[in-house]
Amino acid sequence: MTNPVFDEIKKDLSENDIVLYMKGTKQIPQCGFSATVAQVLERLGVGAYKDVNVLASPEIREGIKEFTNWPTIPQLYVKGEFIGGCDIVREMYQSGELQQLLKEKGIACKDAA
Repeated sequence: MTNPVFDEIKKDLSENDIVLYMKGTKQIPQCGFSATVAQVLERLGVGAYKDVNVLASPEIREGIKEFTNWPTIPQLYVKGEFIGGCDIVREMYQSGELQQLLKEKGIACKDAA
């Protein structure tokens, strides 16, 4: 049996290089953790990514947690691969790992200042 929520998530991940499942939008984040991840992407000059506001869809909000077996939002995906939530993204950014990952995946970004 197919899960329509998982189908929607898979479609988003296959059609976009970077997808951020977050509370709110990249312009108006609705929680500090989501805002932090959006700021990291902005600092790296990665503006062209899909932001999915989980507050607008309870099905997506619960479905994305089941999809990755990861209990929290935000969730960052690069080229269909789950990267992590706020703490992981922040640590990867600070260590330079995130920049390296983006470059390996063929996504242009700025180096950390």
